[in-house]
Amino acid sequence: MPVFPSSSASVPSSPSLPPVPPSGAPWRSAATAAVVARLRAAGCVFAEDEARLLISAAPTPDRLTALVDRRAGGLPLEHVLGWAEFCGLRVTVDRGVFVPRPRTAFLVHRAAACGPPAGPGRPAPVVVDLCCGSGAVGAALAEALGRVELHAVDIDPAAVRCARRNLAPAGGRVHEGDLYEPLPARLRGRVDILVANAPYVPTGAITLLPPEARDHEPLTALDGGADGLEIQRRVAAGALRWLAPGGHLLIETGGHQAPDTAGVFAAAGLIPRVGHSEDLDATVVTGTRPHCGPVP
Repeated sequence: MPVFPSSSASVPSSPSLPPVPPSGAPWRSAATAAVVARLRAAGCVFAEDEARLLISAAPTPDRLTALVDRRAGGLPLEHVLGWAEFCGLRVTVDRGVFVPRPRTAFLVHRAAACGPPAGPGRPAPVVVDLCCGSGAVGAALAEALGRVELHAVDIDPAAVRCARRNLAPAGGRVHEGDLYEPLPARLRGRVDILVANAPYVPTGAITLLPPEARDHEPLTALDGGADGLEIQRRVAAGALRWLAPGGHLLIETGGHQAPDTAGVFAAAGLIPRVGHSEDLDATVVTGTRPHCGPVP
């Protein structure tokens, strides 16, 4: 089975989530054991951490019951809470929007390392986040790089609404449409960093995904076509028109798919480089536009 854009566990929560200050309400302490037991019975791997977050989010016992019911019923924890922790940020995640995975932090780290040097009088680097979902990658890159001109794109109206809220603090502009189509023409040849957490699950493997992803996240954020590379090919094919000379395209992909992704980049005129994080079980292919050469 391919590595797909999901957390390494069957639930999207992670024990690395920041601690939540305890509340003094007696019912909260009394509820902990029952909530943990309910979540464990539902198959939640990190039941204790999820219980802590759900209890903290509930203003009343009735509200807690409703939240636990939703989580035990299979709704992703992030959709129950309305947010996800990503790269140290609390990112709003609406129902029906793709949940950012911990492994995608590697995409952010690699992209941030490609940022042009900052300095007085230098223009803000232009960053474009394709297939942006909630806007988590763009928000984390803006946090890492500081002053940026940030644009994000998604084809899903629900994702666009969510991303607009998450990217507003960074002054990001979110466009609704298919890949490059809605981007302002003035960005052609000016993009320094182009990131895309494009779907890379082969169509035939969608049924193997955890129910949380398969049943509650948009298919357009998961299905990468017959071999998982369909959207990657489209992204790479248009990259030279938008990247500045020396600019970089970065795409998250499956470890076993990386050689094929690198080949797609090379065929599109980019200089590919593969990076892998053992800790995050994440693979990112970077493609650099040469400083000279024809642009289609």
